[in-house]
Amino acid sequence: MTITITPAASERMHQFLAQTPGAAGVRFGVKRTGCSGFGYVVDLAQSVGEGDRLVSVDGVPLVVDDKSLPLVDGTVIDFQRQGLNASFVFHNPNATGECGCGESFTVG
Repeated sequence: MTITITPAASERMHQFLAQTPGAAGVRFGVKRTGCSGFGYVVDLAQSVGEGDRLVSVDGVPLVVDDKSLPLVDGTVIDFQRQGLNASFVFHNPNATGECGCGESFTVG
């Protein structure tokens, strides 16, 4: 599994983890949603369960479930600020299309 985190994303994830010392890591995966099929999930993982993989990426503990793994393998996670807005941005080589609003993606 290869997931890359930019320095900006790493800094933001470390901030989240510092605010919740008991968290097992940052959960990264996908869920079925939107008009294109899948949306990204970034949240704090309170535990690592069966079917989860825990990997350290640049010192950030990432928890990825086995079902999401083939859909996010190779993804670069960035964190960008634009004006008053800030969000994680995903560059996923597995995505073959996105919906018009950019909230969901399709995998070939």
